[in-house]
Amino acid sequence: MVENPQVVALMDAWIESDRQRFHHVINTGMHGIMEARADPNYRSILNRAEVLAPDGFLVIRLARLRGFRLNRKETGPELMWRFLQRVSGKRYKHYFYGDTEETLQILSAKLNEAFPGIRIVGLHSPPFRTLTPEEDEADIAAINQAEPDILWVGLGTPKQENWIAEHREGLNVPVAVGVGAAFKFVTGKVQRAPAMVRNLGLEWLWRLLLEPKRIWRRVFVDAPQFIVLATLELIGLKRYS
Repeated sequence: MVENPQVVALMDAWIESDRQRFHHVINTGMHGIMEARADPNYRSILNRAEVLAPDGFLVIRLARLRGFRLNRKETGPELMWRFLQRVSGKRYKHYFYGDTEETLQILSAKLNEAFPGIRIVGLHSPPFRTLTPEEDEADIAAINQAEPDILWVGLGTPKQENWIAEHREGLNVPVAVGVGAAFKFVTGKVQRAPAMVRNLGLEWLWRLLLEPKRIWRRVFVDAPQFIVLATLELIGLKRYS
């Protein structure tokens, strides 16, 4: 994990001076970590990423207990927005991949309004199914042809991390970031909890009330398991890699 506020600074530096290498930024929380525990391949992807930016109250709290000085405002869904703020005076090219066509069109309008002059070189909503080899090849070709400086992937965890890892050899971009529901948050498709609720670490409750079918397992199954496993590691009874 990277200490605050280095995530956006690193991304900026890679685009400026390390363009020949592919850099994978993973932005994940308790859900992603529990997915990694169950899936060795996904765990390997997390361990190979250049940056793991923690998201969510539980993971940030655990990271702080492990000595990382993290500011919650620099992680999670804010990561994309704060990066765009940092580079708003630069001419970086952005490509947005994932979610629905409607969401992407609203996203483009919102970003153009917030950051006049932003260079959006691609918006693509892939089908919500396994792509054919031809479709997959066409998507990668379209991204490379657009020559983005940064590729934002909003396919949800763990699909977006798997997709980026699978295509990292074929993508000619300096930085690729999995952003989860950030597209929906920016467009207002999913309403974020008020700042006071987030600061109290209760955004999970807000999300549960808004999206119970999608969130219930994370709250009632994954979270208790995560707390038990994290406690066992903190007190030295277990070690996880």
